[in-house]
Amino acid sequence: MQSGLFKDETDTLKPLAERLRPQTLADVIGQDHLVGESAPLRQMVDNNSLQSMILWGPPGCGKTTLARIIAEESGLQFEALSAIFSGVPDLRKVFDKARERAKDGKKTLLFIDEIHRFNKAQQDAFLPLVEDGTILLIGATTENPSFELNAALLSRASVFVLNRLDTPALNKLLEKAENETSPLPLTDDARHALIAMADGDGRYMLNMTEQILASRPKHKIDTEYLTSIIQKRAAIYDKSDENHYNLISALHKSVRGSDPDAALYWYARMLDGGEDPRYLARRITRMAYEDIGLASPQGLSMCIDAWNAYERLGSPEGELAIAQALVYLATAPKSNAVYVAYNRARKSARTHGSLMPPKHILNAPTKLMKQQGYGDGYQYDHDVEGGFSGQNYFPDDMQRESYYTPKGDGFEKNIKEKLDEWAARRNAKNNQK
Repeated sequence: MQSGLFKDETDTLKPLAERLRPQTLADVIGQDHLVGESAPLRQMVDNNSLQSMILWGPPGCGKTTLARIIAEESGLQFEALSAIFSGVPDLRKVFDKARERAKDGKKTLLFIDEIHRFNKAQQDAFLPLVEDGTILLIGATTENPSFELNAALLSRASVFVLNRLDTPALNKLLEKAENETSPLPLTDDARHALIAMADGDGRYMLNMTEQILASRPKHKIDTEYLTSIIQKRAAIYDKSDENHYNLISALHKSVRGSDPDAALYWYARMLDGGEDPRYLARRITRMAYEDIGLASPQGLSMCIDAWNAYERLGSPEGELAIAQALVYLATAPKSNAVYVAYNRARKSARTHGSLMPPKHILNAPTKLMKQQGYGDGYQYDHDVEGGFSGQNYFPDDMQRESYYTPKGDGFEKNIKEKLDEWAARRNAKNNQK
């Protein structure tokens, strides 16, 4: 094997992700189920029993790298095309070169990135050369091969599923990056945040690492500063009429504070100032979601009806309909439980990244998906006593979290009672395990 396959005299000028690209199967991080000792890909390479394959996995998990290493360790000529930028003429050129090599007893490994982007005719073009052994095809895809690739192609290729890089794998990759460059001045929380922001994508994490180093921090970086370095924030909109936003804030807080008189005052002030009633109808509808919620579910319908009434009646009659909805919201039971729950869920989703749903709640419409264990052990809740199975719907690698906590006012009182009952039954089931 050539030494330093991915390094040359200009290596230090390359992006960090390229400089740290694994050179052997032993260097690959986070895919031990494929390249570890006695794992299938490792066995194929070691036993010279390679066959065409599809590498299915999320971005930044090492699909291209694996194909390069397989070619190098197996002594195959590596040819790469992207299905996004290539067409039939590009394929023909590669096929012609592969046939010429085959005359000399040399085999070609053709790597197709984003292979699912090829149409049926383009996918069919591979079949004769795969069958006669002229090329070894490795396709990479982020999409489910069951739906995106031809059955004929799938029948001639093994499908290997690559994992998103988990926390230990990303930690290991980050350590390699620091050994290549320098230790990152991150607090423990910021380090955890960096790994969470990578969302299982090793290449993206290395790119973020370069951004941190380029900022030349003089002190330890906390999570807040890390976010300011990594994320591009949208430019702040220049609000030329500050009074406009002060008044809508006063209106909103009057409704939240259950003061219909103050709410009507600010509403009238805004109308007199020339505010578009449609804007007010939209903002008031938002209040129904944010501050009233399920404590009084009909508040939303009241707002939508008032908005529709204005569209039909126009001014000034339609403005009265909006005023009625405004008074309803101000006097209704209040709950921001759904609003809080939604924000908690979004924060959790960003923190945990792209974890897969547990396999028992995934459908398995194809043979491949059944072989992967999709749908195993699922309980159909309608067939369970009380219509509640209590099974887990969160990702396997994530502990159950609670986002929605009803206040117990208005209609939410009934919701709270039902949630408490389900929680007790779920806990009882878990204690029996």
